[in-house]
Amino acid sequence: MHTNLITPEGFKKLQTELDYLWREYRPEITRKVAWAASLGDRSDNADYKENKRLLRQIDSRIRFLGKRIEQVTIVTPSPQQSGKVFFGAWVTIENEQSEIKRFKIVGPDEIYQRGSLVQRKDYISIDSPLARALLKQEVDDEALVKTPRGLVRWYINKIEYDY
Repeated sequence: MHTNLITPEGFKKLQTELDYLWREYRPEITRKVAWAASLGDRSDNADYKENKRLLRQIDSRIRFLGKRIEQVTIVTPSPQQSGKVFFGAWVTIENEQSEIKRFKIVGPDEIYQRGSLVQRKDYISIDSPLARALLKQEVDDEALVKTPRGLVRWYINKIEYDY
């Protein structure tokens, strides 16, 4: 399952990345390709081959971002959500072993740090089992989360929103 929800901040990051790729990075790489092509034989030209490969990756990411920006729905938290867990909430939870976690429930496009496959530790996807178990819960409620090791019980300590 892949939800098409995104926070206003996440949407802005997607737009910023698309703008950077299109207006700055792609023109820079295009200039390098043109320079490398002007040197002559392209079959043995490592600069040409590498920059063409980079250009294909950039174009692929630009296409993806353009389509994704059209598909997502921006969800802005409202004061009416206060007191319950919904999309965009910062939630602090604790399990029976007194392990405490704090994270923001966001769209799947927002859980990775820009330009890498490194997942942010303070964000979880709305599509995750933990986020699904927490939805519509209140402070002091408990949520049972199905994990590979069995059911895990989490207690909600705090719910906050960025208004």
